[in-house]
Amino acid sequence: MKSVALISGGIDSFVAAAFEKAQGSDIYGLSVNYGQIHRKELVCARKIGRFLGVKEHRFLDIDLSWLPSSLIDKNYVAEKISNIPPSYVPARNIIMLSLALAYAESIDADSIVIGVHSIDYSGYPDCRPEFIEAFQKVVNTGVKKSVEGGKIVIRTPLISLKKSEIIKIGNKLGLDFSITWSCYRGTEKACGECDSCKIRLAAFADAGLKDPVQYEN
Repeated sequence: MKSVALISGGIDSFVAAAFEKAQGSDIYGLSVNYGQIHRKELVCARKIGRFLGVKEHRFLDIDLSWLPSSLIDKNYVAEKISNIPPSYVPARNIIMLSLALAYAESIDADSIVIGVHSIDYSGYPDCRPEFIEAFQKVVNTGVKKSVEGGKIVIRTPLISLKKSEIIKIGNKLGLDFSITWSCYRGTEKACGECDSCKIRLAAFADAGLKDPVQYEN
């Protein structure tokens, strides 16, 4: 079994890829430099790939720097109040899954694994089960492998889990969370103040474990 794993450098993609590997799949990593403010998460993605012993790890460069998001432009401020945070990158998971799909079909992979989850998360619309179900329909109807009788399944092993539960699974799998990065800033230490850091710290506390990453605050 072959699986293309989207590896961002954070906890969720690490645990999802490790879980898929534990089910017997050979992992092919895919990480994307899309113009995010810092590159630290990509450094961590490479470390994660090595830790997992992926069969191959591709790093792609695409320019999304023109999109409105605080992950791309540190001075970006949303024009109107929304339940979706300013860190949302328009259509990011659609783009990432499309790239992963092309990669998966090219190596005759059986699945794509992505670490999205819809509980205890930042509120991104492209992390919800409805989105994954819709994209699976695209996969089933829009690629050569599917229309010729094959199948590529999008696997979301974390979709119904809380962040603390994800961390517990990673801990049981023996993952080294010190090589992951969640902070929206690329400083030497995590800031401890951004939404991502707050979610991560709360999840580790809820899991009864110590976060091995160092924080400024």
